[in-house]
Amino acid sequence: MHIKKGDHVHIVLGKDRGKEGKVLHVFPEKNRVSIEGVNLFKKRSRPKKQGEKGETVLLPRSIHVSNMLLVCKNCKKPARMSLKKEGGKKSRYCKKCEALND
Repeated sequence: MHIKKGDHVHIVLGKDRGKEGKVLHVFPEKNRVSIEGVNLFKKRSRPKKQGEKGETVLLPRSIHVSNMLLVCKNCKKPARMSLKKEGGKKSRYCKKCEALND
């Protein structure tokens, strides 16, 4: 998978198309990623103590990796990334400006 925790991504498809956010969790076995402030759903929690009220909490759900693009750190635009091997180490680079993004 080409997306890591902490990356800045741009959503290409889905109800949140056009939004950007930071990657919170990566699920490589499912090819899914959860992003901060994107694909939120409401979860209602019960009151824990007597006299307390229940509340509604917004939680992010995961999105498939194919529905997003990485935002290049150099040109600040969503772009496809590719891998280059340099001395046995892989590094990502932007297809638009060809700058390294690791």
